[in-house]
Amino acid sequence: MEEYLMAVVSAPGQVEFVKRTLPPLGEKDVLIRVKACSICGGDVHLYKGKHPLASLPAAIGHELAGEIIKKGPGVSKVNLGDRVVVEPVLTCGQCYFCVHGEYHLCQNIAYQYSAGQGGFTPYFITAEKWVHQIPDSISYEEAALIEPLAVAVHAVQKAEVALGHNVAIFGAGGIGLFLLQVVRAAGANSIFVIDIQDHRLKLAQELGASWAINPEKEDALAKIFQETNGLGVDRSFEAVGLEKTLRQSAECLKKGGICVLIGLFEEPWAVKFPVNLFVQKEIQIRGSRGYCWDFQKAINLVSNGQVKLAPLISHRRPLTDLPQAFALLLNPDQKANKVVIQI
Repeated sequence: MEEYLMAVVSAPGQVEFVKRTLPPLGEKDVLIRVKACSICGGDVHLYKGKHPLASLPAAIGHELAGEIIKKGPGVSKVNLGDRVVVEPVLTCGQCYFCVHGEYHLCQNIAYQYSAGQGGFTPYFITAEKWVHQIPDSISYEEAALIEPLAVAVHAVQKAEVALGHNVAIFGAGGIGLFLLQVVRAAGANSIFVIDIQDHRLKLAQELGASWAINPEKEDALAKIFQETNGLGVDRSFEAVGLEKTLRQSAECLKKGGICVLIGLFEEPWAVKFPVNLFVQKEIQIRGSRGYCWDFQKAINLVSNGQVKLAPLISHRRPLTDLPQAFALLLNPDQKANKVVIQI
């Protein structure tokens, strides 16, 4: 049995590599030689010890891409040598939601990292149904960003963005910049991107934002209403996870508008919200959880050029530098966006 190392967060601010042994493959399993894995915002929450849905110690890394090097005897969907990305979910396949095709709402859902398998490692095992082939035109480093892109694809569909809609996106991290590109592909008109980091706003403009607003330098709500004739936007997205941006994402809506929440709130019970807005403006707030039948759509958006992945990669680091990569992400002076670990 081959031994290898896998990264875990053992305590807040501490990344360690633990020894693992490759288990036998199941009937429908594939073994992936991981080539690249990017650091997710959820990984950062884990690193800080503030993930609201997971406790330490915990495996980290779920935005991964690699090559299939071994498969179980019952695998028929993919072949050895296939270049793939992984949809890192575990579902029961039997509950009400799974049976109705809404597997992201599975009553027994888990994620590979919560089950003890992270992506910052040379080897990764998953069922063949959770891998998606990628074309040669997408590099492994870019492909590591397909997972968060699928999150954005799902959220835009939840928002029902339509041709000509005006959209506000609060947060210009990886998810926010993917939202920007997906709503543009969906036919959005004016797109406002709000963030406090100027280097992210600059990238947002390069990727097609109509307005890139730093709320520490300009009143974001005033700008949105000024540019929409006092009406507000049709759709908004909260991709930060803070009370202030949650409130603003609702306040900027046009009457009858829809806000979709994607950000992960580290202190969800401490949030105060002006609930009368629901009645006064007849707005809706919708949650968006992960993805469901969205990976192939995400891959298609990249293949046809509607979404660009490479501009979001600000840093590349080898696996041995993973602890330093987290420190880099938490240092605003480094101007980091997506950090990809090469394996």
